[in-house]
Amino acid sequence: MPASSSGSRMFARRLQPGRSQAPRIQTSGPRRLITSAATVPTPQQDPSGASVPPIDATSTRQQRIKNAKPFSDFLTDNYSRQHDYLRISVTERCNLRCLYCMPEEGVPLSPSRSVLTTPEIVLLSSLFVSQGVTKIRLTGGEPTVRKDIVPLMQQIGALRPHGLKELCLTTNGLSLHRKLEPMVEAGLTGVNLSLDTLDPWQFQIMTRRNGFSAVQKSIERIFELNRVGAGIKFKINCVVMRGMNDREIIPFVELAQHRDVEVRFIEYMPFDGNKWSKGKMFGYQEMLDVIRTKYPTVSQVQGHKSDTSKTYQVPGFVGKVGFITSMTHNFCGTCNRLRITSDGNLKVCLFGNEEVSLRDILRKVNNGEPIETEVLEAMKQVALDGSRHLAAADRPPLLAPNSRELLEVIRMAVKNKKEKHADLGDLEHMLNRPMILIDPSRKPRHAIPALGVNITRPWSLGAPRLSLAMLSIPQSNAYLHPRAFSTSRSLFQNNEPKPKLTHVSATGSAHMVSISSKTPTSRLATAKCTVRFTNPTAISLIRQNQMKKGDVLGVARIAGIMASKKTPELIPLCHPIPISHVSVEVEVTGEQDIEVTATVSCDGKTGVEMEALTAASTAALTVYDMCKAVDKGMVIGDLRVVLKEGGKSGRWVEGERSD
Repeated sequence: MPASSSGSRMFARRLQPGRSQAPRIQTSGPRRLITSAATVPTPQQDPSGASVPPIDATSTRQQRIKNAKPFSDFLTDNYSRQHDYLRISVTERCNLRCLYCMPEEGVPLSPSRSVLTTPEIVLLSSLFVSQGVTKIRLTGGEPTVRKDIVPLMQQIGALRPHGLKELCLTTNGLSLHRKLEPMVEAGLTGVNLSLDTLDPWQFQIMTRRNGFSAVQKSIERIFELNRVGAGIKFKINCVVMRGMNDREIIPFVELAQHRDVEVRFIEYMPFDGNKWSKGKMFGYQEMLDVIRTKYPTVSQVQGHKSDTSKTYQVPGFVGKVGFITSMTHNFCGTCNRLRITSDGNLKVCLFGNEEVSLRDILRKVNNGEPIETEVLEAMKQVALDGSRHLAAADRPPLLAPNSRELLEVIRMAVKNKKEKHADLGDLEHMLNRPMILIDPSRKPRHAIPALGVNITRPWSLGAPRLSLAMLSIPQSNAYLHPRAFSTSRSLFQNNEPKPKLTHVSATGSAHMVSISSKTPTSRLATAKCTVRFTNPTAISLIRQNQMKKGDVLGVARIAGIMASKKTPELIPLCHPIPISHVSVEVEVTGEQDIEVTATVSCDGKTGVEMEALTAASTAALTVYDMCKAVDKGMVIGDLRVVLKEGGKSGRWVEGERSD
């Protein structure tokens, strides 16, 4: 039923962020002044309008010690790691196209109804805070592009009386300067700003967008507000890529010379669509060696046990330097982080494939429909009616009616968390979301491990809890959409396979095919194509080796061989494989024709058709480049695979009948 207007007003007052310790911004005419709440205490208001005296820090600490409870079992995994840090992606959208983060063309965005609404993010935040989460970080995509980001932060900031200590933001800084003040008022305590170059031109290359000056404006605004007491913990994150920005390590370090900022260097990590290669990765030890060439006295400083970065400081510097070493030295043993993607999936490991939908369970209280503001207000009214007898400080945060069911699913996911993520050799071949879609090739969305699950009826309010079989860690790649819980066991039977596109998921989005279960075999593929000229001039010059650019056929052969090795960097969904042999033949077959034949072989888990096709086409393009001065009308055509051997399908030859 709809909430009354008076109830809405009361909850509006309740949700106003009254900071008890962090700084707040006060408006005086056109200027904004930041004052310390420690010196200007603000009485809180309970929903009835009664004034509540400021909380004394000493008595609060004593009360916390007296009432201390064991950390929630729902957020404790089988390795005794306590997850008190929640990262929530509030949007898939971004106003940049960073090379390491997403493909140039972007990624397929979810329908708007699939993305978490603000009330849903608030309800999930409340649930996790009720179980011991003390730090929430809003990420994306780019969180500042979400239109209601400030109201969302205000509502999450209102969870401070219930245990939330830090509300942070990860941003590219492009539009942060326009929203920073109201964010601080809402409770913002920390900003991680992603910046990979200090060169405006290089910025445009790496982000595929213009906007360096806007980012600089945001950085300066953070320092301005901190000078008057905002207390924003400020970090700059830089992903280092060999040959791209590794020469800027020292200039980044020197940003911390006179300013209180931690510059963190991040090892380049593989995600779908970012064309990761081991050769581009610049490791932590290499970075440290570069810094020591100019600052040999840089030394490590003690950090928190759950820090993702190894923190260093140059003597005399105000700020610090950190290294996030996900690829060379994992920090899984002390991981305390959980992630919720923008479409509502809980992800217990950044590099893990397993996800479980919290959104679909949460929406069951609204008949499967997105929970909007009016529904949230109705929930608040019910909660208020049931807690009027409690003092304002004793009232619990607003929780969804089916919170217990959500917690059981969260417990299942957390208990399934592995001891550590895969090693470097495996990470580069794993299927994972593009980085832009994590912190949203996608595998089936809202997927739940479905190995050995005994399901007889759908999840619903009042339905049985999850069966014990679901609490075991699955060892298969089988996944089941939650809506399939209402179907019979026939879903698990082997049916006749239907034709399908292997690189397209059930939702129609692109994904990389998993080859982890395949057996390495000898594989070979041959591809052909032709270059057809409009007149015999070019062929005559090629035979005489008189082209200005040199030996056409020889250069084309070399180009084809080199291109075959670069195939995974050119074709986003191709697996990097150890090629054992490449041969490229470029032959004149007539007065106006050249035929290219490329053969590639390997001992591996996947075929080499794409490598052969890439080699043949690149060799043909090289012929085009070297001959275009004498024949601009030439045509490259008939590119195809003519032979394939190895793998499950065995031998295939062009023109032969397949049984």
